[in-house]
Amino acid sequence: MTSKRLSLLDASFLYGESGATMMHVAGMSLYQIPEDAPPDMLRRIVEEFWAVPKVYPPFNYRLASPDFLKNPRHRWIEEDEVDLAYHVRRSALPAPGDERELGILVSRLHSNQMDFHRPPWEMHIIEGLEGNRFAIYFKMHHSLIDGITGMKMMVRSLSEDPLNQTILPLFATPPSKRASRKSTDGNDFMTALTGTMESVRLQLGTAKDIGKAMLTVGKAIRGKDSLTIPFQAPNSILNGRITRGRRFATQQFELSRIKALSKKAGGSLNDIVLAMCSGAIRRFLLEMNELPAKPLIAMIPVNVRPADDPGGGNAVGVMLASLATDIADPAERLRAILDSAQRAKDHLQGMSRQAIMGYSALIMSPFSVQLTTGVSGRVRPAFNVVISNVPGPTKPLYFRGAELLATYPLSIPLHGQAFNITLQSYADTLNFGYVGCSKTVPHLQKMALYTVEALEELEAALG
Repeated sequence: MTSKRLSLLDASFLYGESGATMMHVAGMSLYQIPEDAPPDMLRRIVEEFWAVPKVYPPFNYRLASPDFLKNPRHRWIEEDEVDLAYHVRRSALPAPGDERELGILVSRLHSNQMDFHRPPWEMHIIEGLEGNRFAIYFKMHHSLIDGITGMKMMVRSLSEDPLNQTILPLFATPPSKRASRKSTDGNDFMTALTGTMESVRLQLGTAKDIGKAMLTVGKAIRGKDSLTIPFQAPNSILNGRITRGRRFATQQFELSRIKALSKKAGGSLNDIVLAMCSGAIRRFLLEMNELPAKPLIAMIPVNVRPADDPGGGNAVGVMLASLATDIADPAERLRAILDSAQRAKDHLQGMSRQAIMGYSALIMSPFSVQLTTGVSGRVRPAFNVVISNVPGPTKPLYFRGAELLATYPLSIPLHGQAFNITLQSYADTLNFGYVGCSKTVPHLQKMALYTVEALEELEAALG
């Protein structure tokens, strides 16, 4: 039986696991059933998935010590046999099977903790959605898979051909193999020495980049730089303690609409997304009479994985930006967001992948200390909300002939971070997934509606 050591970052998602802070991520995708599909199409698919003869990494990984999640020496063990009848489940919505009923079911599924005595993932095929549609909710622990890797795996299990009925599910698909390093005809000693010297050079360069970045952070602390840094965030209801219950909401936008607005504003698509989220959060908090006087701060994960990296584990950096929620005028608020986001991008510009990850670990360390010591949600937050954009497939895809209509991410609420927004592009759409603690952030579904209205405000403001 083979085993694999977890990285420190991957293991950190196990250290944070508790009954209230469950560290799994998920995706919910919607599909249109073909008109000529048999009435038992989904039952056949589920039974076929149960009969898959081999499950491939990482979906056959289980923890070597599942009863001791705060283990500094965590390892994955490959299971020879995976009980797919446990991992692949079939559910049905109560009539009329509308979006509200689907949201309630997915919220409930996302509120359940993983069984760490098994590989930490689940697939739920959900029938009965009006309009002859169905949904798939796929949940996995963040220590096993990050969002970018999960998206790549999902795409591998779908097809651009609606007639393709044979493509394997993602857990039965062999992982992409990394390109093997070419052999060298030279002296083995010199090859090893050259590699060691290159490693030292990279480490020295990384340390230099991180040092320069931290000097800028020091200036920002002294008020001599406009860079947004941790603990500039005000206290808010979004940053309280959480309970086990989750609430999930969705919203879909035409990608061309947001791109057109970003062109008018002279910013990026992500800048417009931040402004949309800012407008929605501002209105949500105003209605509850809970809007802080100071601007809320967003943490934005930055993917630093190479384009040809097949994935596995986590490889992310972070940047912080003001959401300018203290500004009432949408156009003025957008300008403030553009300025803050550009300063954050400039700060990371020119840094190597290793340096960005090292720097991000340093500036996030106070937040990590809050989580591990249990004071999160009781003290001032390092930032107020996580807003993450995961790039998705650019062409329409099909699952056994059923067209993929939308795919929505679900992320992780934490003590001190009771609400987050993760979005995912697909074909010509941008799909927002809102996840929060149902008690700490009540009426979360309003946030989806307010994001639509925030976009309309920005369009009107920019003409």
